[in-house]
Amino acid sequence: MECNVIETLISGEIDCGDLTFRLLQNKDKPVIMNINIGTTVKGAIDDLDLVVQTLKECGFQRNRFYIHCDGALFGVMLPFLNQVPQITFKKPIDSVSVSGHKFLGCPLPCGVQMVRMKHIGGALSKDVEYIASRDATITGSRNGHAPVFLWYNLSLKGYNWFEKEVRKCLHNANYLKGQLKKAGVSVMLNKLSNIVVFERPQDDGFIQHWQLSCQGNVAHVAVMPNVTIKMLDSFMDELVAKRFMWFKDGGNQPPCVASQIGKENCVCPLHKC
Repeated sequence: MECNVIETLISGEIDCGDLTFRLLQNKDKPVIMNINIGTTVKGAIDDLDLVVQTLKECGFQRNRFYIHCDGALFGVMLPFLNQVPQITFKKPIDSVSVSGHKFLGCPLPCGVQMVRMKHIGGALSKDVEYIASRDATITGSRNGHAPVFLWYNLSLKGYNWFEKEVRKCLHNANYLKGQLKKAGVSVMLNKLSNIVVFERPQDDGFIQHWQLSCQGNVAHVAVMPNVTIKMLDSFMDELVAKRFMWFKDGGNQPPCVASQIGKENCVCPLHKC
């Protein structure tokens, strides 16, 4: 299939202005779209309602578009927050996927994909005589332990526990953002995210020690339930000490990350107020 990459905003969300341009360029073709419910680097959540509105305004009726919602990490966390846009099949989406080993903490990599029944047909949906059941998997097989672990985790912990842990993650992420900002580090945190994005440390040893994920001049910390305030304080103490060494002579300067996290979040010499 022909693929079109859509531009994003500084936040990491899909740019519906560019989406409009691409849709109007391809009005003669149906659309298959991926919507991110928490992007990998910035934890950005695409505005599903605005995307649907954009599709309709560009003349795409419901039978001419398919929307998949990729909620690998944050798709499981979003339902435990109040007064936020929810991903639901009451909206014109076609499939949703979430991971079971990230926030839910299953001991092996696994995931769940939910698809509208009308899309499960043909080769992906058939009764198999020798297993006496219906097979709707792509590979013809699945790990039977994964749903048991998922069920056990959900049943053991319960709704209130997950709600408490989601709120703790967001609170701790905001705490880390505040500490980084206080230390004079360029930093960004999307409103509904537990992923803190900041300028990439200068020392590869430091990056490896803290297992930081990096892309270009930025790194990020995914603040998960196991990340405590004490751990964040330890991280900050070491980062502040390292930065003093990196930038003490004035010849070396923090990198400009305005193009990745926005001018308002960048405190390099060029953008520092």
